[in-house]
Amino acid sequence: MMGTGPFAAPTFRELCGTDHAMVALVTKPLRPGRSRRPVPIGPMREIARERGTPIFDPDDVNSAESRDRLTDFEADLLIVCDYGQILSADTLATTRLGGINIHGSLLPTYRGAAPVNWAIWHGETETGVSVIHMTPKLDAGPVIAIGRTAIEPEETAEQLEGRLSEIGASVVLEVLDAFKSDDVEALPQDASLASKAPRLKKTDGLINWDRPAATIKNQVRALQPWPKAYTFWHRPDGPPLRVIVGPVTVTDGPQTEAPPGTVVDVSGDAVAVAGAEGVISLTSLQPSGKRMLTVAEFLRGYHVQVGETFGAE
Repeated sequence: MMGTGPFAAPTFRELCGTDHAMVALVTKPLRPGRSRRPVPIGPMREIARERGTPIFDPDDVNSAESRDRLTDFEADLLIVCDYGQILSADTLATTRLGGINIHGSLLPTYRGAAPVNWAIWHGETETGVSVIHMTPKLDAGPVIAIGRTAIEPEETAEQLEGRLSEIGASVVLEVLDAFKSDDVEALPQDASLASKAPRLKKTDGLINWDRPAATIKNQVRALQPWPKAYTFWHRPDGPPLRVIVGPVTVTDGPQTEAPPGTVVDVSGDAVAVAGAEGVISLTSLQPSGKRMLTVAEFLRGYHVQVGETFGAE
């Protein structure tokens, strides 16, 4: 199996408990950080070590040397999930059946590195997992199987990704059974319906208060656990204070005539801020360099007043 991140772990764990022979784990190499702390090995390596599965962690999986090593494993199929490198046609050809990929969306929608995040941010109510027969073009191969699920109204990207990873594991087992019985059907994707889910950046976290309140709530949910939604409180007695925004509630519709980003109410447990359509109630805030605070805790140290604003720095 090829995988690095936590999204791949349930599939790897399930496969290790079946009669399918997992001949190797191909994963990204460990890279030491700037601190002196030990580098975390991650769930995929932990599973491989527990099972005694060989680990291969090339810097470039598409190099001639790497392809030779993959060929030596004599695998029938590459199972790829949350790996971190795009595979070339030559790399896919190192196994008899090529490769399948487990992707966290209903392809062809949300092709790319962050499908779960963008589905939530865009207000989708349904998503799922697609298993595709891989081609060199990212997430564009024919679809072998899908598993669907509703997106819960309060669900964060972290929570949804956890559920999808478990769904993906069960769908892959069905696909492997189809391969064993030579009963695989793959439907080409309709490229005209494709949409992109690019890798997230830290700057994606900045809240634009000119957006509808419901969209801002979706952004907050979509950016947990990273990069997290944030804004700047324009306090009257100091420079703007950067705060990470925790869970929010929304009152839809034009509840106020105040400009977007304006504080319209301060209570013991929430700071209400105007959006373009509706009001967003902030229930927890994390000032720079500090832990996440409930609004009640935040207000004991920071005196937010009605009429003050949140926005860009």
